[in-house]
Amino acid sequence: MGKVSKGYNPVRIADEVKKHVTKISGGIELRRYYRFRGGRWYGGIATGDVIGCNMKCKFCWSWHFKDRYDLGELLTPEEAAERLVKIARTNNYSQVRVSGGEPTISREHLLRLISAVEESGLTFIVETNGILLGYNRGYANELANFSNVVIRVSFKGVTADEFNKLTGADKNYFELQFKALENLVNAGLKPGHEVYAAAMISFSNERDIAKFVMRLAEISPELVDVDWELVIMYPHVRRLLELNGLKPKRWVDPNKIPRSMI
Repeated sequence: MGKVSKGYNPVRIADEVKKHVTKISGGIELRRYYRFRGGRWYGGIATGDVIGCNMKCKFCWSWHFKDRYDLGELLTPEEAAERLVKIARTNNYSQVRVSGGEPTISREHLLRLISAVEESGLTFIVETNGILLGYNRGYANELANFSNVVIRVSFKGVTADEFNKLTGADKNYFELQFKALENLVNAGLKPGHEVYAAAMISFSNERDIAKFVMRLAEISPELVDVDWELVIMYPHVRRLLELNGLKPKRWVDPNKIPRSMI
């Protein structure tokens, strides 16, 4: 992957970004959303795309809006839940999620949002890079208290050096993604069912992928069924990769997305 630089602290970045994408009003934490939509992922799911992330992934599909603090609107958890549930009911979906940016940045908003959705009987999928859940065990414990939650921890590469190269973050924070899985499993979530790993492997070699799976098995054998991620070569993603001088070994044509990915 080339020479490794030290990089930024994604925990500190989360605190800074939070100032731009959240607001306290009447004792309630509001979060900035870019849009709400239905989609075919997970077999059909209602999605709220949030603005703001603590990572700067050089392959990010949402780079064109996730750091735009002038876009979207600030919503209460209940307002966001209402929109998600409406989309799910209209399309007969059984699941909702927050995507785009990093949902865990707005802790109180996320917990209250999941609680509001829980009342509807829908499953809430938390798509996260896991950094804050690895950093704060108490946060993982709070998420595990919900009956409707599934946590998808998305690794940015399969080695610390790859993590650094693909995100620009200090490679030591790669360990927090494993720690997130440990914290969530120890909190009582069922590995492979209520919590599982995903990993970007468009830039990885087979040997490193194998070692990565072995590392997951040390946490729980049930975590080895990984949701492998490949770069989907949307035009705006291609531009981002070119700007960063990255050439994926494996990628997917957006017009030919395999059913296994959705």
